[in-house]
Amino acid sequence: MASVVIATAFGGPEVLSVADEPTAEPGPGEARIEVRAAGVNPIDAKAYSGAFGSDPARLPLRLGSEAAGVVTAVGPDAVGPAGPITAGQEVIAFRAPGAYATELVLPAEALVPKPAALDWAQAAGLMVTGATAWHVLTATDVDKGDTVLIHAAAGGVGVMAVQLAAARGARVVATASPARHDFLRGLGAVPVAYGAGLADRVRAAAPGGIDAALDLVGTDEAIDVSLALVADRARIATIAAFARGLEAGIKVLGGAPGADPGTTIRAAARLDLARLSGEGTLRVFVTQTFPLADAAGAHRAIMGGHATGKIALIP
Repeated sequence: MASVVIATAFGGPEVLSVADEPTAEPGPGEARIEVRAAGVNPIDAKAYSGAFGSDPARLPLRLGSEAAGVVTAVGPDAVGPAGPITAGQEVIAFRAPGAYATELVLPAEALVPKPAALDWAQAAGLMVTGATAWHVLTATDVDKGDTVLIHAAAGGVGVMAVQLAAARGARVVATASPARHDFLRGLGAVPVAYGAGLADRVRAAAPGGIDAALDLVGTDEAIDVSLALVADRARIATIAAFARGLEAGIKVLGGAPGADPGTTIRAAARLDLARLSGEGTLRVFVTQTFPLADAAGAHRAIMGGHATGKIALIP
């Protein structure tokens, strides 16, 4: 039996509980993993909040989409992106529906080797934000010599995007509250405070101009400043301002209607993300961990919207 976190109703974190469910034997092309940590993301809380509808047929709803653990059994032809999956292997799982659990059975295609340099919590927090950042940078063609403006750079996706842009050889101008400026400087970015006068502060930070802009927060300010500073709308992307982005003719990325989900790009990024994190080029900052039984506490923390690093659940 596996312990799993479920939402028994739609609402806030108070609807979360832990239940026992049988774990199946892995079938062809599948593997079973013992979960050592599961990544917590804002989208997990939205899943049961009613933001995506409140059809009672969806309940009880299992949560999570990324985890790290040890393979305990494999079915025939269990082959992942890096090759055959074997029992005893340490892996990162993404995409991993129901990742808030002690055990998971998943397609082997969802598993990549865990870099030894990452602990379990870091490994469990690598892929959702990392793959999203990779997609946004790829969609806007950010490369060596570019200057890129990243809105909400101290958030989960933003921290990854800053590091990945720098690894590509781009110069990063990063918006964030002043309290997080030193942190962003440590990642190689030039931080600027958001708020009135943002466009002028960005111009001062990047007198040579801005080549691309990434909106990771969804505010009118982020869209307005991006449109004012970037000439080519194909090099502006948002993962949050869906209606405004479609109206403005910029790239809208993610799971909303009309958005580009980037499924192939995000899946292909996993091995690169693992490699870069294993080399130390890409760091995962875990600021809080919670026991699996306190998933509600983890969700209250992430819903506060002020976490710079990742939150992980530990079974």
